[in-house]
Amino acid sequence: MFDLRWILALLFTFYGAVLTVMGAAFTSQRDLDRAGGINVNLWMGIAMLIAAALFGAWARLRPVRPATPPEPAAPAPGSGEG
Repeated sequence: MFDLRWILALLFTFYGAVLTVMGAAFTSQRDLDRAGGINVNLWMGIAMLIAAALFGAWARLRPVRPATPPEPAAPAPGSGEG
């Protein structure tokens, strides 16, 4: 069965890693001054990596299972069947 949580986990992992690297390695003082002293790329990257871990854990701990077909109803007593 198709589970969208794995795709979301992969996308959050990719974009979170990119933002974390950009925030850690390529943030200038000018960027920090414009954001009020907060390294937004770094913090959003870390938040996205945490979200990816949560989606992955959720998909791993509660996997999607195919629905089981309902059991056929037993014939009523005295109906002549069975």
